Amino acid sequence: MAAAHAEAHHGPPIANQSSRVSASVLGMLLFIASEIMLFGSFFTAYFFVRVVNGIDWPPHPFELPVFVAGVNTAILVTSSFTMHWALQSIKRGNRAGLQAGLLLTFLMGLVFLLTQAREYSRVGFAPHDGAFGTIFYCLTGLHGAHVFVGLSILLFMTIRAFRGHFSPEHHHGVEIGGIYWHFVDVMWIVVYSTVYLI
Repeated sequence: MAAAHAEAHHGPPIANQSSRVSASVLGMLLFIASEIMLFGSFFTAYFFVRVVNGIDWPPHPFELPVFVAGVNTAILVTSSFTMHWALQSIKRGNRAGLQAGLLLTFLMGLVFLLTQAREYSRVGFAPHDGAFGTIFYCLTGLHGAHVFVGLSILLFMTIRAFRGHFSPEHHHGVEIGGIYWHFVDVMWIVVYSTVYLI
């Protein structure tokens, strides 16, 4: 019997897997840990320029659009709730809730990114305007790149949702994409608080 089973199985042995965290979720969490280190290096540069060198933030005569960025923050934070709604909906078998949640999340993320691009065109300084301009554009631009990646993931998830690809038993694609999107939201709260408010 054992010999018959051994002959039936081809390929590498089946990997051990924790009963608490699936391999795909663990992979996403480890990826996010590496992204936190990437953001950490940019924040180190920010604190070095601002605290060690003691420059004014923002330096005269520049001003940061705190209100517009605050509204943008509210939009992005709200998108985390719609992402959570989408995941909970498919876990309960509510396909319409999944589709609506993903679509709303995508649209809010798109509004955030377009508003940030509009902010860049009107802010009045460029990356080459000293260390302040460089750090501002690097930190917000790095986050914007992550939002773009998140929107790409959301777009594919939304298309799949409308094609009926997810179910209460098979929703890992929504869960993993949601983890990434929540990371993007939390990182923006840190960027907004550090760059715009403090």
